[in-house]
Amino acid sequence: QVQLVESGGGLVQSGGSLRLSCAASGSGFSIYAMGWYRQVPGKQRELVATIVDGGSTKYADSVKGRFTISRDSAKDTVYLQMNSLKPEDAAVYYCKIGVTLIPTMSDAAYWGQGTQVTVSS
Repeated sequence: QVQLVESGGGLVQSGGSLRLSCAASGSGFSIYAMGWYRQVPGKQRELVATIVDGGSTKYADSVKGRFTISRDSAKDTVYLQMNSLKPEDAAVYYCKIGVTLIPTMSDAAYWGQGTQVTVSS
């Protein structure tokens, strides 16, 4: 079983910064990808940033140069450093991890519970 716990959301003024964290716990899995998504009411959940084994990252165009995704493999934790926040960044942010389950060697994906980010103008 895999559990994800997110933290770090909150209220920030436009231009401010927040750092989100998502820690995975449990046993019998190996993480190969971690990412952050966001969703606002009435819209589809969208990709914000991902990081895969080897450290390759991918960002949505809207956050490039402002957000940085990183991973602490020893802690099975992924971070999202968000700088120069804009009101349009306000959303519920979800982490997602891709894992290989042991010993079946099958792949699975898990979502965090979501954390609210509010940006005041």
